[in-house]
Amino acid sequence: MTDGALRRYHAPVWNEPVVSELGRRGERGIFVPSTENGIRKAVGPARTLVPKGMRRRVPPRLPELSQPQVLRHFLRLSQSVLGMDLNIDLGEGTCTMKHSPKVHEEVLRRIAEVHPLQDPETIQGLLEILYEFGHTFLREISGLDAFSFQPGGGSEAVYTNACILRKHLERRGELETRNEIITTIFSHPCDAASPATAGFKIVTLYPDERMGRPTTEALKAAVSKHTAGLFITNPEDTGIFNTEIDEWTRIVHEAGGLCAYDQANANAILGVTRAREAGFDMGFFNLHKTFSSPHGSDGPACGAVGVTRELERYLPVPVVTFDGSKYRLEYDRPDSIGKVRDFLGSVPVVVRAYAWALSLGADGLRQVAETSMLNNRYLEKKILAIPGVGKPYAVDARVDQIRYSWQKLKDETGVGTEDIERRMVDYGIQSYFLSHHPWVVPEPFTPEPCETYSKADIDYWATVLRQVAAEAYADPQTVKSAPHRSSISKMDPAPFDDPARWAMTWRAFLRKRGAGERARGTAGPRGP
Repeated sequence: MTDGALRRYHAPVWNEPVVSELGRRGERGIFVPSTENGIRKAVGPARTLVPKGMRRRVPPRLPELSQPQVLRHFLRLSQSVLGMDLNIDLGEGTCTMKHSPKVHEEVLRRIAEVHPLQDPETIQGLLEILYEFGHTFLREISGLDAFSFQPGGGSEAVYTNACILRKHLERRGELETRNEIITTIFSHPCDAASPATAGFKIVTLYPDERMGRPTTEALKAAVSKHTAGLFITNPEDTGIFNTEIDEWTRIVHEAGGLCAYDQANANAILGVTRAREAGFDMGFFNLHKTFSSPHGSDGPACGAVGVTRELERYLPVPVVTFDGSKYRLEYDRPDSIGKVRDFLGSVPVVVRAYAWALSLGADGLRQVAETSMLNNRYLEKKILAIPGVGKPYAVDARVDQIRYSWQKLKDETGVGTEDIERRMVDYGIQSYFLSHHPWVVPEPFTPEPCETYSKADIDYWATVLRQVAAEAYADPQTVKSAPHRSSISKMDPAPFDDPARWAMTWRAFLRKRGAGERARGTAGPRGP
Protein backbone atom coordinates (compact mmCIF):
# COMPACT_ATOMS: atom_id res chain seq x y z
CA MET A 1 0.00 0.00 0.00
CA THR A 2 1.47 3.35 -1.06
CA ASP A 3 0.33 6.97 -1.16
CA GLY A 4 -2.75 6.22 0.94
CA ALA A 5 -4.34 3.95 -1.70
CA LEU A 6 -7.45 2.18 -0.40
CA ARG A 7 -7.10 -1.51 0.39
CA ARG A 8 -9.68 -4.23 -0.12
CA TYR A 9 -11.27 -5.39 3.12
CA HIS A 10 -14.02 -7.72 4.24
CA ALA A 11 -14.44 -9.08 7.75
CA PRO A 12 -15.09 -12.81 8.33
CA VAL A 13 -18.72 -13.57 9.11
CA TRP A 14 -19.11 -16.61 11.36
CA ASN A 15 -22.55 -16.08 12.87
CA GLU A 16 -20.99 -17.53 16.02
CA PRO A 17 -23.37 -18.47 18.87
CA VAL A 18 -22.72 -17.32 22.40
CA VAL A 19 -20.51 -19.76 24.28
CA SER A 20 -23.36 -21.04 26.47
CA GLU A 21 -25.14 -22.35 23.36
CA LEU A 22 -22.16 -24.51 22.39
CA GLY A 23 -21.05 -27.94 23.56
CA ARG A 24 -23.03 -30.74 25.17
CA ARG A 25 -23.34 -32.31 28.57
CA GLY A 26 -20.25 -34.24 29.64
CA GLU A 27 -17.73 -32.64 27.27
CA ARG A 28 -14.55 -31.45 28.99
CA GLY A 29 -11.56 -29.33 28.14
CA ILE A 30 -9.59 -30.44 31.18
CA PHE A 31 -9.85 -33.13 33.83
CA VAL A 32 -9.11 -31.76 37.29
CA PRO A 33 -7.01 -34.26 39.29
CA SER A 34 -8.46 -35.72 42.47
CA THR A 35 -7.37 -34.23 45.77
CA GLU A 36 -4.33 -35.95 47.23
CA ASN A 37 -5.02 -38.07 50.28
CA GLY A 38 -2.73 -36.02 52.51
CA ILE A 39 -4.50 -32.78 51.63
CA ARG A 40 -7.94 -34.35 52.03
CA LYS A 41 -6.96 -35.68 55.44
CA ALA A 42 -5.59 -32.30 56.56
CA VAL A 43 -8.47 -30.04 55.46
CA GLY A 44 -11.38 -32.42 55.00
CA PRO A 45 -13.85 -32.46 52.07
CA ALA A 46 -13.85 -29.24 50.05
CA ARG A 47 -17.63 -29.02 50.39
CA THR A 48 -17.32 -28.42 54.13
CA LEU A 49 -15.30 -25.24 53.50
CA VAL A 50 -18.41 -23.56 52.07
CA PRO A 51 -21.03 -22.49 54.64
CA LYS A 52 -24.13 -24.64 54.37
CA GLY A 53 -26.39 -21.69 53.53
CA MET A 54 -24.19 -20.76 50.55
CA ARG A 55 -24.02 -24.21 48.93
CA ARG A 56 -25.77 -24.68 45.60
CA ARG A 57 -28.62 -27.13 45.41
CA VAL A 58 -27.87 -27.78 41.73
CA PRO A 59 -24.65 -27.19 39.78
CA PRO A 60 -24.37 -23.96 37.75
CA ARG A 61 -25.28 -24.31 34.07
CA LEU A 62 -21.82 -23.62 32.69
CA PRO A 63 -20.76 -24.34 29.09
CA GLU A 64 -19.28 -27.83 28.63
CA LEU A 65 -16.79 -27.78 25.75
CA SER A 66 -13.57 -29.41 24.63
CA GLN A 67 -10.39 -27.37 24.20
CA PRO A 68 -10.65 -27.22 20.36
CA GLN A 69 -14.21 -25.90 20.65
CA VAL A 70 -13.14 -23.17 23.04
CA LEU A 71 -10.21 -22.21 20.82
CA ARG A 72 -12.34 -22.05 17.67
CA HIS A 73 -15.01 -20.00 19.43
CA PHE A 74 -12.73 -17.25 20.67
CA LEU A 75 -10.57 -17.14 17.54
CA ARG A 76 -13.72 -16.63 15.46
CA LEU A 77 -14.84 -13.83 17.74
CA SER A 78 -11.40 -12.22 17.52
CA GLN A 79 -11.64 -12.23 13.71
CA SER A 80 -14.92 -10.34 13.88
CA VAL A 81 -13.46 -7.19 15.41
CA LEU A 82 -10.89 -4.56 14.46
CA GLY A 83 -8.53 -4.30 17.40
CA MET A 84 -5.50 -2.10 18.03
CA ASP A 85 -3.08 -4.59 16.47
CA LEU A 86 -5.17 -5.05 13.29
CA ASN A 87 -5.97 -1.53 12.16
CA ILE A 88 -4.83 2.09 12.26
CA ASP A 89 -6.57 2.98 15.48
CA LEU A 90 -5.81 6.69 15.63
CA GLY A 91 -9.49 7.67 15.58
CA GLU A 92 -10.06 7.00 19.29
CA GLY A 93 -9.49 10.53 20.59
CA THR A 94 -8.87 10.96 24.36
CA CYS A 95 -8.07 7.22 24.47
CA THR A 96 -4.48 7.51 23.17
CA MET A 97 -4.48 4.17 21.37
CA LYS A 98 -0.80 3.40 21.04
CA HIS A 99 1.34 0.34 20.44
CA SER A 100 2.31 -1.63 23.51
CA PRO A 101 5.67 -3.35 22.87
CA LYS A 102 5.23 -7.12 22.99
CA VAL A 103 8.40 -7.55 25.01
CA HIS A 104 6.38 -6.21 27.93
CA GLU A 105 4.31 -9.39 27.90
CA GLU A 106 7.50 -11.40 28.38
CA VAL A 107 8.33 -9.25 31.40
CA LEU A 108 4.85 -9.90 32.81
CA ARG A 109 5.33 -13.66 32.61
CA ARG A 110 7.93 -13.28 35.34
CA ILE A 111 5.35 -12.00 37.80
CA ALA A 112 2.46 -14.21 36.66
CA GLU A 113 2.75 -16.48 39.69
CA VAL A 114 2.76 -13.69 42.29
CA HIS A 115 -0.18 -13.93 44.69
CA PRO A 116 -1.81 -10.74 46.04
CA LEU A 117 -1.47 -12.05 49.61
CA GLN A 118 2.14 -13.10 49.20
CA ASP A 119 4.62 -12.13 51.92
CA PRO A 120 6.21 -8.77 50.95
CA GLU A 121 9.60 -10.26 51.82
CA THR A 122 9.27 -12.53 48.78
CA ILE A 123 8.28 -9.84 46.22
CA GLN A 124 10.88 -7.15 46.91
CA GLY A 125 11.65 -6.73 43.20
CA LEU A 126 8.02 -6.12 42.32
CA LEU A 127 7.58 -3.67 45.19
CA GLU A 128 10.70 -1.86 44.01
CA ILE A 129 9.10 -1.35 40.58
CA LEU A 130 5.93 0.06 42.16
CA TYR A 131 7.91 2.35 44.44
CA GLU A 132 10.37 3.58 41.84
CA PHE A 133 7.79 4.18 39.15
CA GLY A 134 5.81 6.45 41.45
CA HIS A 135 8.56 7.94 43.59
CA THR A 136 11.05 8.53 40.75
CA PHE A 137 9.40 8.44 37.32
CA LEU A 138 5.94 9.95 37.86
CA ARG A 139 7.26 12.29 40.52
CA GLU A 140 9.72 13.74 38.02
CA ILE A 141 7.18 13.85 35.17
CA SER A 142 4.46 15.59 37.23
CA GLY A 143 6.19 17.30 40.14
CA LEU A 144 3.74 15.65 42.54
CA ASP A 145 5.24 13.93 45.56
CA ALA A 146 3.50 10.59 46.12
CA PHE A 147 1.44 8.13 44.06
CA SER A 148 -1.06 5.31 44.42
CA PHE A 149 -1.76 2.75 41.70
CA GLN A 150 -4.92 1.36 43.29
CA PRO A 151 -7.56 3.09 41.11
CA GLY A 152 -8.67 0.91 38.21
CA GLY A 153 -8.95 3.69 35.63
CA GLY A 154 -9.49 7.41 35.10
CA SER A 155 -12.96 7.71 36.61
CA GLU A 156 -11.90 5.84 39.73
CA ALA A 157 -8.80 8.02 39.93
CA VAL A 158 -10.95 11.16 39.88
CA TYR A 159 -13.17 9.57 42.53
CA THR A 160 -10.05 8.94 44.62
CA ASN A 161 -9.05 12.59 44.20
CA ALA A 162 -12.55 13.60 45.32
CA CYS A 163 -12.37 11.32 48.38
CA ILE A 164 -8.97 12.78 49.30
CA LEU A 165 -10.41 16.28 49.01
CA ARG A 166 -13.43 15.27 51.08
CA LYS A 167 -11.23 13.83 53.83
CA HIS A 168 -9.03 16.95 53.75
CA LEU A 169 -12.04 19.25 54.16
CA GLU A 170 -13.45 17.04 56.89
CA ARG A 171 -10.19 17.28 58.85
CA ARG A 172 -10.31 21.07 58.51
CA GLY A 173 -13.97 21.25 59.55
CA GLU A 174 -15.00 22.76 56.20
CA LEU A 175 -16.88 19.91 54.56
CA GLU A 176 -20.33 21.31 55.32
CA THR A 177 -19.64 24.69 53.72
CA ARG A 178 -17.20 23.81 50.92
CA ASN A 179 -19.29 21.48 48.82
CA GLU A 180 -18.92 22.71 45.21
CA ILE A 181 -16.58 21.39 42.52
CA ILE A 182 -15.90 23.54 39.46
CA THR A 183 -15.22 21.80 36.14
CA THR A 184 -15.58 22.54 32.41
CA ILE A 185 -17.87 20.99 29.83
CA PHE A 186 -14.94 19.84 27.67
CA SER A 187 -13.18 18.21 30.61
CA HIS A 188 -13.88 14.50 30.86
CA PRO A 189 -17.36 13.74 32.23
CA CYS A 190 -15.84 11.89 35.19
CA ASP A 191 -14.48 15.24 36.42
CA ALA A 192 -18.09 16.05 37.24
CA ALA A 193 -19.56 12.58 37.82
CA SER A 194 -16.94 11.25 40.23
CA PRO A 195 -16.99 14.24 42.62
CA ALA A 196 -20.81 14.13 42.47
CA THR A 197 -20.64 10.47 43.50
CA ALA A 198 -18.44 11.56 46.41
CA GLY A 199 -21.16 13.97 47.54
CA PHE A 200 -20.14 17.28 45.96
CA LYS A 201 -22.29 19.70 43.96
CA ILE A 202 -21.03 20.47 40.45
CA VAL A 203 -20.55 23.85 38.76
CA THR A 204 -19.85 23.44 35.03
CA LEU A 205 -18.27 26.20 32.93
CA TYR A 206 -19.04 26.42 29.21
CA PRO A 207 -16.63 27.64 26.52
CA ASP A 208 -16.34 31.13 25.16
CA GLU A 209 -17.40 31.00 21.50
CA ARG A 210 -14.11 32.50 20.35
CA MET A 211 -11.60 30.89 22.74
CA GLY A 212 -13.14 27.42 22.78
CA ARG A 213 -12.74 27.27 26.57
CA PRO A 214 -14.18 29.18 29.52
CA THR A 215 -12.68 32.57 30.23
CA THR A 216 -10.80 33.34 33.41
CA GLU A 217 -13.54 35.85 34.24
CA ALA A 218 -16.07 33.01 34.14
CA LEU A 219 -13.99 31.11 36.70
CA LYS A 220 -13.78 34.17 38.94
CA ALA A 221 -17.56 34.44 38.85
CA ALA A 222 -17.96 30.76 39.76
CA VAL A 223 -15.71 30.60 42.83
CA SER A 224 -17.21 31.35 46.22
CA LYS A 225 -17.03 30.44 49.87
CA HIS A 226 -18.60 27.12 48.84
CA THR A 227 -15.79 26.21 46.43
CA ALA A 228 -14.11 22.95 47.43
CA GLY A 229 -11.99 22.53 44.35
CA LEU A 230 -11.33 22.61 40.62
CA PHE A 231 -11.36 19.32 38.65
CA ILE A 232 -10.21 19.97 35.10
CA THR A 233 -8.72 18.31 32.02
CA ASN A 234 -5.96 20.25 30.23
CA PRO A 235 -5.67 20.09 27.28
CA GLU A 236 -9.40 19.58 26.99
CA ASP A 237 -10.93 17.12 24.53
CA THR A 238 -10.96 19.81 21.86
CA GLY A 239 -7.15 19.77 21.98
CA ILE A 240 -7.16 23.33 23.29
CA PHE A 241 -4.62 23.95 26.08
CA ASN A 242 -5.55 26.49 28.72
CA THR A 243 -2.46 28.69 28.81
CA GLU A 244 -3.82 30.53 31.85
CA ILE A 245 -4.09 27.38 33.95
CA ASP A 246 -1.66 28.62 36.60
CA GLU A 247 -3.88 31.68 37.04
CA TRP A 248 -6.90 29.39 37.40
CA THR A 249 -5.28 27.36 40.17
CA ARG A 250 -4.22 30.56 41.92
CA ILE A 251 -7.80 31.87 41.87
CA VAL A 252 -9.15 28.61 43.33
CA HIS A 253 -6.44 28.50 46.00
CA GLU A 254 -7.19 32.07 47.04
CA ALA A 255 -10.84 31.07 47.40
CA GLY A 256 -9.77 28.24 49.73
CA GLY A 257 -10.13 25.30 47.35
CA LEU A 258 -7.77 22.64 45.98
CA CYS A 259 -7.06 21.74 42.36
CA ALA A 260 -7.13 18.26 40.75
CA TYR A 261 -5.57 17.66 37.33
CA ASP A 262 -7.13 15.13 34.96
CA GLN A 263 -4.08 14.22 32.85
CA ALA A 264 -5.71 11.59 30.67
CA ASN A 265 -4.78 13.85 27.72
CA ALA A 266 -1.14 14.17 28.79
CA ASN A 267 0.49 12.40 25.85
CA ALA A 268 1.58 15.53 24.00
CA ILE A 269 2.78 17.42 27.09
CA LEU A 270 5.13 14.83 28.64
CA GLY A 271 8.32 16.64 29.53
CA VAL A 272 6.77 19.94 28.43
CA THR A 273 4.56 21.01 31.35
CA ARG A 274 4.13 19.66 34.86
CA ALA A 275 1.18 19.59 37.24
CA ARG A 276 3.15 21.04 40.17
CA GLU A 277 4.32 24.17 38.34
CA ALA A 278 0.75 24.72 37.11
CA GLY A 279 -0.35 24.84 40.74
CA PHE A 280 -2.17 21.51 41.11
CA ASP A 281 -2.48 19.73 44.44
CA MET A 282 -3.32 16.31 43.00
CA GLY A 283 -4.11 14.58 39.73
CA PHE A 284 -3.72 11.35 37.82
CA PHE A 285 -2.26 9.70 34.73
CA ASN A 286 -3.93 6.89 32.80
CA LEU A 287 -1.18 4.28 32.50
CA HIS A 288 -3.33 2.35 30.00
CA LYS A 289 -3.23 5.35 27.68
CA THR A 290 -0.22 7.64 27.97
CA PHE A 291 2.14 4.93 29.23
CA SER A 292 1.30 2.32 26.55
CA SER A 293 -0.31 -0.45 28.58
CA PRO A 294 -3.30 -1.86 26.64
CA HIS A 295 -6.79 -0.68 27.55
CA GLY A 296 -8.04 -4.22 28.08
CA SER A 297 -11.53 -3.55 26.69
CA ASP A 298 -12.68 -1.74 29.83
CA GLY A 299 -10.81 -4.36 31.86
CA PRO A 300 -7.38 -4.04 33.50
CA ALA A 301 -6.41 -0.38 33.69
CA CYS A 302 -4.76 2.01 36.11
CA GLY A 303 -5.38 5.63 37.03
CA ALA A 304 -2.18 6.55 38.85
CA VAL A 305 -3.16 9.14 41.49
CA GLY A 306 -0.54 11.67 42.54
CA VAL A 307 -0.66 14.18 45.40
CA THR A 308 1.49 16.81 47.05
CA ARG A 309 3.26 16.13 50.32
CA GLU A 310 0.45 17.86 52.22
CA LEU A 311 -2.12 15.35 50.95
CA GLU A 312 0.03 12.21 51.02
CA ARG A 313 -1.42 11.00 54.32
CA TYR A 314 -4.82 10.54 52.66
CA LEU A 315 -3.67 8.10 49.95
CA PRO A 316 -5.32 4.66 49.81
CA VAL A 317 -3.66 1.88 51.79
CA PRO A 318 -1.45 0.00 51.55
CA VAL A 319 1.30 2.40 50.50
CA VAL A 320 4.61 0.99 49.27
CA THR A 321 7.44 2.49 51.36
CA PHE A 322 11.22 2.05 51.44
CA ASP A 323 13.35 2.36 54.55
CA GLY A 324 16.70 2.19 52.78
CA SER A 325 16.99 -1.58 52.91
CA LYS A 326 13.53 -3.09 52.40
CA TYR A 327 10.28 -2.28 50.64
CA ARG A 328 7.17 -2.58 52.80
CA LEU A 329 3.39 -2.39 52.52
CA GLU A 330 2.30 0.22 55.03
CA TYR A 331 -1.26 0.00 56.35
CA ASP A 332 -0.94 2.11 59.48
CA ARG A 333 -2.19 5.41 58.08
CA PRO A 334 -5.00 6.78 60.26
CA ASP A 335 -5.90 9.57 57.81
CA SER A 336 -6.06 7.31 54.72
CA ILE A 337 -9.31 7.26 52.74
CA GLY A 338 -9.03 3.46 52.95
CA LYS A 339 -9.16 1.26 49.88
CA VAL A 340 -10.63 2.04 46.47
CA ARG A 341 -9.66 -1.32 44.99
CA ASP A 342 -8.44 -4.68 46.22
CA PHE A 343 -4.77 -5.27 46.94
CA LEU A 344 -2.37 -3.04 44.93
CA GLY A 345 -4.58 -2.44 41.88
CA SER A 346 -3.77 -3.68 38.37
CA VAL A 347 -0.08 -4.41 38.90
CA PRO A 348 0.62 -5.74 35.36
CA VAL A 349 -0.47 -2.36 33.95
CA VAL A 350 2.08 -0.62 36.16
CA VAL A 351 4.86 -3.03 35.18
CA ARG A 352 4.23 -2.41 31.47
CA ALA A 353 4.21 1.34 32.03
CA TYR A 354 7.45 1.14 34.03
CA ALA A 355 9.15 -0.87 31.26
CA TRP A 356 7.93 1.60 28.63
CA ALA A 357 9.14 4.69 30.50
CA LEU A 358 12.43 3.04 31.44
CA SER A 359 13.15 2.11 27.83
CA LEU A 360 12.48 5.68 26.61
CA GLY A 361 14.10 7.77 29.30
CA ALA A 362 13.54 11.50 29.72
CA ASP A 363 14.55 12.41 26.16
CA GLY A 364 12.38 9.66 24.72
CA LEU A 365 9.32 10.81 26.68
CA ARG A 366 9.82 14.34 25.35
CA GLN A 367 10.05 12.90 21.84
CA VAL A 368 6.75 11.08 22.42
CA ALA A 369 5.12 14.44 23.14
CA GLU A 370 6.69 16.23 20.19
CA THR A 371 5.87 13.44 17.73
CA SER A 372 2.27 13.31 18.93
CA MET A 373 1.87 17.04 18.46
CA LEU A 374 3.50 16.91 15.01
CA ASN A 375 1.24 14.03 13.96
CA ASN A 376 -1.81 15.97 15.09
CA ARG A 377 -0.83 19.04 13.07
CA TYR A 378 -0.17 16.90 9.98
CA LEU A 379 -3.50 15.09 10.26
CA GLU A 380 -5.25 18.44 10.73
CA LYS A 381 -3.96 19.66 7.37
CA LYS A 382 -5.19 16.48 5.69
CA ILE A 383 -8.64 16.56 7.33
CA LEU A 384 -9.37 20.23 6.76
CA ALA A 385 -8.83 19.67 3.02
CA ILE A 386 -11.81 17.25 2.99
CA PRO A 387 -15.15 18.79 1.91
CA GLY A 388 -17.75 18.92 4.65
CA VAL A 389 -15.36 19.07 7.64
CA GLY A 390 -15.25 21.97 10.09
CA LYS A 391 -12.93 22.90 12.97
CA PRO A 392 -14.94 24.78 15.62
CA TYR A 393 -13.45 27.66 17.60
CA ALA A 394 -10.92 30.23 16.40
CA VAL A 395 -7.92 28.61 18.04
CA ASP A 396 -5.24 27.53 15.59
CA ALA A 397 -2.80 25.53 17.71
CA ARG A 398 -4.19 22.33 19.20
CA VAL A 399 -2.15 19.86 21.21
CA ASP A 400 -2.86 16.12 21.07
CA GLN A 401 -6.21 15.96 19.26
CA ILE A 402 -8.95 18.08 17.68
CA ARG A 403 -12.71 17.80 17.90
CA TYR A 404 -13.88 18.31 14.33
CA SER A 405 -17.45 18.67 13.04
CA TRP A 406 -19.33 17.11 10.10
CA GLN A 407 -22.19 19.59 10.46
CA LYS A 408 -21.58 21.09 7.00
CA LEU A 409 -21.66 17.61 5.44
CA LYS A 410 -24.84 16.79 7.36
CA ASP A 411 -26.54 19.98 6.14
CA GLU A 412 -25.55 19.32 2.53
CA THR A 413 -26.07 15.54 2.27
CA GLY A 414 -28.01 14.32 5.30
CA VAL A 415 -25.04 12.10 6.23
CA GLY A 416 -23.90 12.55 9.83
CA THR A 417 -20.92 11.55 11.90
CA GLU A 418 -22.41 8.21 13.02
CA ASP A 419 -22.95 7.28 9.36
CA ILE A 420 -19.34 8.21 8.53
CA GLU A 421 -17.85 6.11 11.33
CA ARG A 422 -19.85 3.03 10.29
CA ARG A 423 -18.76 3.37 6.66
CA MET A 424 -15.07 3.66 7.63
CA VAL A 425 -15.24 0.07 8.88
CA ASP A 426 -15.74 -1.07 5.28
CA TYR A 427 -12.18 0.09 4.58
CA GLY A 428 -10.59 -1.75 7.50
CA ILE A 429 -10.61 1.18 9.93
CA GLN A 430 -12.22 0.90 13.35
CA SER A 431 -14.90 3.51 13.90
CA TYR A 432 -13.67 6.72 15.51
CA PHE A 433 -14.60 8.41 18.78
CA LEU A 434 -17.29 11.04 18.39
CA SER A 435 -17.58 13.03 21.62
CA HIS A 436 -18.65 12.75 25.19
CA HIS A 437 -22.20 13.90 25.78
CA PRO A 438 -23.60 16.46 25.41
CA TRP A 439 -22.52 17.20 21.86
CA VAL A 440 -21.45 20.82 22.26
CA VAL A 441 -19.69 20.47 18.91
CA PRO A 442 -22.35 19.29 16.41
CA GLU A 443 -21.76 16.06 14.46
CA PRO A 444 -18.38 15.59 16.17
CA PHE A 445 -15.41 13.29 15.70
CA THR A 446 -12.15 13.31 17.64
CA PRO A 447 -9.04 11.57 16.25
CA GLU A 448 -5.78 11.41 18.21
CA PRO A 449 -2.76 10.39 16.10
CA CYS A 450 -0.23 9.74 18.87
CA GLU A 451 3.44 8.84 18.35
CA THR A 452 2.65 5.22 17.38
CA TYR A 453 1.44 6.19 13.91
CA SER A 454 3.62 6.77 10.87
CA LYS A 455 3.05 9.26 8.08
CA ALA A 456 1.76 6.38 5.93
CA ASP A 457 -0.75 5.43 8.66
CA ILE A 458 -2.05 8.98 8.87
CA ASP A 459 -2.23 9.26 5.08
CA TYR A 460 -4.32 6.09 4.82
CA TRP A 461 -6.67 7.10 7.62
CA ALA A 462 -7.24 10.50 6.01
CA THR A 463 -7.71 8.86 2.59
CA VAL A 464 -10.50 6.68 3.99
CA LEU A 465 -12.13 9.75 5.51
CA ARG A 466 -11.92 11.61 2.18
CA GLN A 467 -13.36 8.61 0.31
CA VAL A 468 -16.35 8.32 2.66
CA ALA A 469 -17.01 12.06 2.45
CA ALA A 470 -16.97 11.83 -1.37
CA GLU A 471 -19.43 8.93 -1.20
CA ALA A 472 -21.70 11.00 1.05
CA TYR A 473 -21.95 13.68 -1.64
CA ALA A 474 -22.31 11.18 -4.53
CA ASP A 475 -24.47 8.43 -2.97
CA PRO A 476 -25.62 9.27 0.58
CA GLN A 477 -27.62 6.07 1.01
CA THR A 478 -24.53 3.89 0.65
CA VAL A 479 -22.97 5.67 3.61
CA LYS A 480 -26.14 5.81 5.69
CA SER A 481 -26.75 2.07 5.31
CA ALA A 482 -23.16 1.07 6.15
CA PRO A 483 -21.33 -1.05 7.12
CA HIS A 484 -21.50 -3.45 4.15
CA ARG A 485 -18.26 -5.45 4.57
CA SER A 486 -18.12 -5.87 8.34
CA SER A 487 -18.99 -8.89 10.47
CA ILE A 488 -22.38 -7.28 11.20
CA SER A 489 -24.62 -4.86 9.36
CA LYS A 490 -26.19 -1.63 10.58
CA MET A 491 -27.84 -2.26 13.95
CA ASP A 492 -31.16 -1.12 15.28
CA PRO A 493 -30.29 1.12 18.27
CA ALA A 494 -33.67 0.59 20.00
CA PRO A 495 -32.59 -2.36 22.21
CA PHE A 496 -29.76 -0.27 23.67
CA ASP A 497 -32.35 2.14 25.06
CA ASP A 498 -34.64 -0.59 26.43
CA PRO A 499 -33.51 -2.06 29.78
CA ALA A 500 -36.21 -4.73 29.48
CA ARG A 501 -34.16 -6.26 26.66
CA TRP A 502 -30.73 -6.03 28.29
CA ALA A 503 -29.18 -9.33 29.41
CA MET A 504 -25.86 -9.24 31.25
CA THR A 505 -25.89 -12.96 32.07
CA TRP A 506 -26.93 -16.18 30.33
CA ARG A 507 -29.71 -16.75 32.87
CA ALA A 508 -31.09 -13.26 32.21
CA PHE A 509 -30.90 -13.89 28.46
CA LEU A 510 -32.87 -17.13 28.75
CA ARG A 511 -35.43 -15.54 31.04
CA LYS A 512 -36.00 -12.49 28.85
CA ARG A 513 -35.97 -14.44 25.60
CA GLY A 514 -38.47 -16.87 27.08
CA ALA A 515 -40.71 -14.00 28.16
CA GLY A 516 -40.63 -12.57 24.65
CA GLU A 517 -41.38 -15.94 23.06
CA ARG A 518 -44.27 -16.56 25.44
CA ALA A 519 -45.72 -13.18 24.54
CA ARG A 520 -45.57 -14.22 20.87
CA GLY A 521 -46.87 -17.72 21.59
CA THR A 522 -43.63 -19.38 20.41
CA ALA A 523 -42.07 -20.25 23.75
CA GLY A 524 -40.15 -23.48 24.21
CA PRO A 525 -38.94 -24.93 27.52
CA ARG A 526 -38.15 -22.31 30.15
CA GLY A 527 -34.58 -21.69 31.24
CA PRO A 528 -33.34 -21.71 34.83
